[in-house]
Amino acid sequence: MEVKKVGFTETVLRDAHQSLMATRMSIEDMLPILPVLDEIGFDSVECWGGATFDACIRFLNEDPWERLRVIKKNMPKTPLQMLLRGQNILGYRHYADDVVEKFVQASAENGIAIFRIFDALNDLRNLETVLRAVKKTGKEAQLVLAYTISEVHTIDYFVELAQKMEAMGADSICIKDMAGILTPVKGAQLVRRLKAAVEVPIIVHTHCTSGVAAMTYQAVVEAGADRIDTALSPFSEGTSQPATETMAMVLQEEGYRVSLDLEKLEEAAGYFRKIKDHYLEAGILDPKMLSPDPRALIYQIPGGMLSNMYSQLKKANAVDKYEAVLKEVPHVRAALGYPPLVTPLSQMVGTQAAMNVITGTAYSMVSNEIKAYLAGEYGKSPVPIADDFRRSIIGDKKVMTDRPADHLKPEFAVLQSEIGSLAKNEEDVLIYALFPKVGKEFLTARTTPKKNDLVIKVAGFL
Repeated sequence: MEVKKVGFTETVLRDAHQSLMATRMSIEDMLPILPVLDEIGFDSVECWGGATFDACIRFLNEDPWERLRVIKKNMPKTPLQMLLRGQNILGYRHYADDVVEKFVQASAENGIAIFRIFDALNDLRNLETVLRAVKKTGKEAQLVLAYTISEVHTIDYFVELAQKMEAMGADSICIKDMAGILTPVKGAQLVRRLKAAVEVPIIVHTHCTSGVAAMTYQAVVEAGADRIDTALSPFSEGTSQPATETMAMVLQEEGYRVSLDLEKLEEAAGYFRKIKDHYLEAGILDPKMLSPDPRALIYQIPGGMLSNMYSQLKKANAVDKYEAVLKEVPHVRAALGYPPLVTPLSQMVGTQAAMNVITGTAYSMVSNEIKAYLAGEYGKSPVPIADDFRRSIIGDKKVMTDRPADHLKPEFAVLQSEIGSLAKNEEDVLIYALFPKVGKEFLTARTTPKKNDLVIKVAGFL
């Protein structure tokens, strides 16, 4: 009998630090260890997408495209993977199809081999354009079941969704449990059903937020999962993923085939221990994110959402409201039709919960994004939203019932014209497209000589 291989996707370059410290790891801190990571034998390394693009230009003064090229140059053997938000790409609204297509093409050309594609509402209409674009590049299209719990999010619901994804052309399917609420029993049941219903590989992604992730991984592997997402130990656990080294050793001991170089794993872990200490000392990594909180099984809040919410409340001098905001999240989610708490819905729900708590009156302030969601601009809510609640916020505004992107005209040429000479290539236009204000500031700063540069130039001229 053939020994089953368990594949590993390493998240230390993306989701691990996104979940623990709001995506603040710089390329300088990654670069020295990339050649070692490339030799370990990962099935893929998730290094891009999610919030990394935003964080690069907003906080780290990095060109996200250059970051990807640097990683690919130093990791030529390992398939690089990104998280892509369907029609939202990496931003917080739906983009026209031509922008989506340009982004996918550029990502593939710069090194992405596996596109993990999800829609925050599991609305398959919002995956169609991205899927076609990825297929056109010849790269792997991995479609996502955004896992959550509600009256409609049953195992039957997810199995039917997976069958539709396979029929659409998915090369693999990922169960994405962003909140760490997939328990061992439910995880095993879901994987067994999926393995019987579809033929493509099944990958499981979860977080340690509630404390059950490692047990869940053991259960889903036994049930037939083909690959799991883990993080090197210094950036594991808490709101991140289970430790790569631990899972590799345990599964190997249980008789599974694990194709990872354990010595190089330890070398990489040793490097990241020093990096972790640096971020702890700088106050960027808050120890609060390092401990499991079983209340996540109640609040269903993803790790990345927790770290960002805590960071935002800290800046607003409202950390004392943290617990109250956690308790408000399920109420907001229920009112909005039980959307899975994944970007951008996680940020939208979290912000609304914070507004409700800080103002003291629920929905006295409502973000434009929530209003757009209630108008159907993000897609169909999993559970119908109460008409009286919807009208109380958006009045008699007409609600979209078809694919939201069908209402968007091609916009790449318009965006290219708007940004003008600040954009040196199409990648720069995409930076501006995804984040107009911050992107423009980033591109402007890049072309503006620093004071020291001017002194050097003048001195050279003189």
